[in-house]
Amino acid sequence: MSLIRLFGVLLTAFILLLVAGGAALYYGVTMYDGDLPNFDQLADYQPATVTRVYAGDGRLLDEYAREKRVFVPIEAIPEVVKNAFIAAEDQNFYQHPGIDVVAILRAAVTNIDNIASDRRPIGASTITQQVAKNFLLTNEVSIERKVKEALLSLRIERAFSKDHILELYLNEIYLGYGAYGVGAAALEYFDKSLDELTPEEAAYLAALPKAPNNYHPIRRADAAKARRDWVLGRMAEDGYLTPQDAEIARATPLVTRPRGGEDLARADYFVEEVRRDLANRFGTDALYEGGLSVLTTVDPKMQALADTSLRDGLVSYDRRHGYRGAVATVDAADADAVTRKLTDLGRDHPLVPGWRYAAVVEASKSAARLTFADGSAGTLDLDAVKWARKYVSVDRRGAAIRAVDEVVSVGDVVAVAPANDPTEIAAEAERRAEDGEAPAPKPAATALKLVQVPDVSGGIVAMDPHTGRVLAMTGGFNFAASEFNRVTQAQRQPGSSFKPFVYLSAFEHGWTPASIVQDAPLALEQGAGLETWRPKNYSGRFYGPSTLRVGVEQSRNLMTVRLARELGADTIADLARRLNIGDWPAYLSTALGAGETTLMRLSTAYAMVVNGGRRVEPALIERVQDREGKTIYRRDQRPCEACSVAAWQPGLQAPRLPDAREQVLDPRDAYQLVHVMEGVIQRGTGRRAASIGKPLAGKTGTTNDSFDAWFMGFSPDLVVGVYVGFDTPRSLGDREQGASAALPIWIEFMKGALSDAPATPFRTPSGIRLVRVDAKTGLLPGPGTASVITEAFKPGTEPTTVAGEATYDDYLNEVAPGGDGSSTGRPPSPYGGANVPGPGGLY
Repeated sequence: MSLIRLFGVLLTAFILLLVAGGAALYYGVTMYDGDLPNFDQLADYQPATVTRVYAGDGRLLDEYAREKRVFVPIEAIPEVVKNAFIAAEDQNFYQHPGIDVVAILRAAVTNIDNIASDRRPIGASTITQQVAKNFLLTNEVSIERKVKEALLSLRIERAFSKDHILELYLNEIYLGYGAYGVGAAALEYFDKSLDELTPEEAAYLAALPKAPNNYHPIRRADAAKARRDWVLGRMAEDGYLTPQDAEIARATPLVTRPRGGEDLARADYFVEEVRRDLANRFGTDALYEGGLSVLTTVDPKMQALADTSLRDGLVSYDRRHGYRGAVATVDAADADAVTRKLTDLGRDHPLVPGWRYAAVVEASKSAARLTFADGSAGTLDLDAVKWARKYVSVDRRGAAIRAVDEVVSVGDVVAVAPANDPTEIAAEAERRAEDGEAPAPKPAATALKLVQVPDVSGGIVAMDPHTGRVLAMTGGFNFAASEFNRVTQAQRQPGSSFKPFVYLSAFEHGWTPASIVQDAPLALEQGAGLETWRPKNYSGRFYGPSTLRVGVEQSRNLMTVRLARELGADTIADLARRLNIGDWPAYLSTALGAGETTLMRLSTAYAMVVNGGRRVEPALIERVQDREGKTIYRRDQRPCEACSVAAWQPGLQAPRLPDAREQVLDPRDAYQLVHVMEGVIQRGTGRRAASIGKPLAGKTGTTNDSFDAWFMGFSPDLVVGVYVGFDTPRSLGDREQGASAALPIWIEFMKGALSDAPATPFRTPSGIRLVRVDAKTGLLPGPGTASVITEAFKPGTEPTTVAGEATYDDYLNEVAPGGDGSSTGRPPSPYGGANVPGPGGLY
């Protein structure tokens, strides 16, 4: 065949191929053109992004997302990141029209060789094609999908700019570690923002789109570094890096830094409460996809104090009642069985940070050797187990411990903690110095102490009484083991911590802190077929006529019931509802705290007492912004036009915001109660807290049979409530009460919280007269007065008679006007309550 003939045949074949290809292309376009998905959504890209929750000081608390993504606009993505992805994925991105014919031909030639050598074929998809597939199509492997992908890519390129397409790609692509988009990936792999990434770090992210699991930085470190170095080479070939810079980057080890460092704050129970609030307020889609920015009220310093104080207090209570034995047992000679048991326990029954499960492999009188799941070892000496007298009952323990092997045996699985904890060593050193003891020897590095997860639980909450902002909240010993929040979810009887509201009701109805009530036996008929109710004081004794102040300070049950009977149970119940303590039953027994409420509600009621009677609601969220930064919720709704000035000018005064809080108590009545509760700390059941050395007030609480123990207290600007009890109600022990179980937790917290705070006195409202009186009688001091205190009176209610000079009738009428049983001269309640018989007749 001549050359001319051969050329003619080839030309004809080429033309026929062109015609066939054109016909196929036309057929494909006309066949799929009407079936292509609409890509209008790409114009207004609203990806599912992470909702972030921040502490009051700006530190990150938690994130919520179905896809962990941080949207970053193309203008904020550094050139080194864009260049790395373009070099790795689509080097002709800014030149091709959506499909890269040159790359397709190059891939075809390469794949012929790959097929012959049984290697995986390579692709030639452009970034635009990947956008079309990720947003609009499926991952189905078919010619139909590839045709649609190509057609969509051509259309997308005509509709949008290259930068917009690249923005879509870099924010949508999955890069492993649960991260979608380059912004989230930079945080997850390197704990950095995009503008902090080095060229080698950007190159590693660009190495991930094909198969993140194949280039895991730890499990497949060699493959990950090789792929990263390949991307660096491509960046150098395309002129994005100099050969020298690329070589330096390739010589740098691949080191990732997972998130979770020192910038994160912990507030597990608080954050879970916030999550529920956000879901109820905005819906689960907005919570997990909306990219909300949530500023909370929590103070990380106070939250850490709350966690530590509650745990220390619960552990202290638990140790007082004895050691309940090993968590489990295992064959100590079977190393694999030991590892499995310890691993399973750590997974199924997680411990608090710093505590670990260990198995006893040797035990003697002087020491025990233990092993951990990772094979490391430690020792327990006698001092580490001396507390662990056997638990017999809630009121009885076994004999004192004289040898380590009396407590642990070979095969026991126990919980332990390091014996050389710096905080505990410092506290022990301080205690020994105060007691004049010699310093303790420093524990060995492997020294351990025996610990035990308490059966008892409880909660602590700290609140700003003026705004209701919750500053700290811990709802149990260990959130990982139980998410039930004893601050907000546990409905418990507050016991004597409710009594102050009975006395507050009395102040509203004209009584004074110096009014007298008889502390004597009382028998009340409850109705047909019911036993006579005979309330009694905790001590079992009777103390005779006493002032209302003494009734609060010493937590006198009989005085409180007499007072409630005189006021009427309905009056007490109305006050409880007004302060949102709960739907209080109108029974006399509820005056002693026999109703049910939560720690959060009771703390809020105490806040309304100390703030002068203004209504507040507990608030955990300060502000919520949407993904564009628009504020969609704000705790403080007060208008403030002056807050929006463009710039501060000399002489410009800070704006004064209106106080829109509802006045639910007369400030004078509230202050009288505050002043009385100061006496609880100074002389009463909470006097151990006087060691803090700041103006404080509060009230202990203990229910029948010591089922629940409380301490509710406050400084002028901080309210803190503590509750301790078993989740399934049972006695804490005959010798346990609010002062022993709850008050130590409150003291530890307040010492830390107020350590740097000035000793601010409680604020006295107008209309209060502070008068020195005889502490026993409430009259003016006389020659025989043994103790004088300052008492708070409303004008016209102060005593005028001197103690020791009054007749019996004078005594009643001076200290308690209307003591003859009438209401003559008694001021009406400012809140609509009817006048009641005066306190003088309660004998």
